[in-house]
Amino acid sequence: MFNKKEIFLISLTIIIFAFLINISASLIEDWQIFLFTLISFSIIIFGNIFAKKIMAFNLDSEIEMQLWETGKFPLVYRTGSKPFPMGAVLPIITKIIFFPFNTFFWMASMVFDVRPRIFRGARRHGLYTFSEITEYHIGLIAASGIAINLIFSIIGYFLGFPLFSRLNIYYAFFNMIPLSDLDGNKIFFGSKLLWSFLASLILIGMLFAILIV
Repeated sequence: MFNKKEIFLISLTIIIFAFLINISASLIEDWQIFLFTLISFSIIIFGNIFAKKIMAFNLDSEIEMQLWETGKFPLVYRTGSKPFPMGAVLPIITKIIFFPFNTFFWMASMVFDVRPRIFRGARRHGLYTFSEITEYHIGLIAASGIAINLIFSIIGYFLGFPLFSRLNIYYAFFNMIPLSDLDGNKIFFGSKLLWSFLASLILIGMLFAILIV
């Protein structure tokens, strides 16, 4: 279900996020907090991706996770230049900007590519039925990851883990922004009604996390 490249990128993202949360703390003295955030982000990110992969499988397709990269700009285009690794850089930049807010920084670092499982789809639905996957189906795949984070947030709150609950809401919030190739953009163009519904739940969760949790 996960290839080596995916595992490496996911693990790297988890470590970066956990480090950014604890950058102001002494890892020697507060290693338990670092370990907790490391485990929390592992559950948050792997849960999000696992839900997407299950949904993709049910839609006769498969996804591969990648680091979010921005394309080349016409005015600065150079032969042989590579896309900018925005998913790795933006969390660090926003951590500097929002340094007083220890747990709040950009958390949308990974995106996914989706491709249909043609042979399986053809066997179930006809030869050409699933030769292409629709924007609606891509939106459903992205939404499944957001939904699991909302569920994790509720579970974490009632089990007495407010930090875990808050991190799930923040992770869902940043990934729901309709920008570039992020989940929010896929959901928005797949179904504006679904995006509006999930965005409303996340905004309620954000207010709850900031004011109450």
